[in-house]
Amino acid sequence: MKVHYGLNDFSTLRCAVATTGTFDGVHQGHQKILSQLVQKAAKVGGESVLLTFDPHPRKVLQPDVELSLLSSVDEKIRLLEKTGLDHLIIQPFTKEFSRTPSLDFVREIMVNTIGVKHLVIGYDHHFGRNREGSFEHLKEFGPIYGFDVEEIQALDIDQVNVSSTKIRKALSSGQVDLALEYLGHPYSLQGEVVEGDKIGRTIGFPTANIKLDFVDKLIPADGVYAGRAVHDGTRYLAMANIGRRPTVGSVKRSIEVHLLNASLELYGESLTFELHHKIRDIVHFDSLEALTTQLGRDKEQTQQLLAQ
Repeated sequence: MKVHYGLNDFSTLRCAVATTGTFDGVHQGHQKILSQLVQKAAKVGGESVLLTFDPHPRKVLQPDVELSLLSSVDEKIRLLEKTGLDHLIIQPFTKEFSRTPSLDFVREIMVNTIGVKHLVIGYDHHFGRNREGSFEHLKEFGPIYGFDVEEIQALDIDQVNVSSTKIRKALSSGQVDLALEYLGHPYSLQGEVVEGDKIGRTIGFPTANIKLDFVDKLIPADGVYAGRAVHDGTRYLAMANIGRRPTVGSVKRSIEVHLLNASLELYGESLTFELHHKIRDIVHFDSLEALTTQLGRDKEQTQQLLAQ
């Protein structure tokens, strides 16, 4: 997959099969669109193209509204590389760009710059100034500018249309199992391992304290989670405490990861934690001994859950 940082970095294709959108999290619904895109490109002898935006349009248009995201640009690139996509264009999103009329967006960007001959879009997709462009507009523009358009219906899982918004809500309530089902891959938190208060190592549960790389990353609800830690391409069974640590008097939210069967010196290193299951809520224990006993139970439950 070739990554192009802006439309100015892209050379017009003879036959582009394209789609556009934010694709936050690259969830199952996005994967359905991209699968159709890649298959269509192979069928017509064209090249598949995704035009996406950074920062997220809502960050620019609604700066006062708090919005946490499922994926950074780097995470999005890694996820998209698995789809078979030929080209990814990451267009800087500004207020000026947001004022592009829908006709200009189609004619100047999709047709003249990208070279679209086949456009694949998700259900209820809107584009252009004030989101004025719709599937109906695209059907009108297609014959004029020489492209056809296909709308992909929303992907249903248990009669629920999958969307980034629903995944954010699931994670914010600690439903990581549901988020995993919607995403099609584990939700992950990545960052540099920084020094903590080192209490964990005094009770036999040393932890790696992660400082997230991406400031807008959505942090799931407070709790203890079972998952896998990834370091230098190696995966380890792990559990994490996300949120407060009331037993040791800490009210600051943090992400602390314990590797179950490995001991590594990770300070200054990058570590990723993939969330698979929520084990329990955060609890205040009367003593470190009681906390240690519970962590032993958490470890056993993590091993059982991930062995399934």
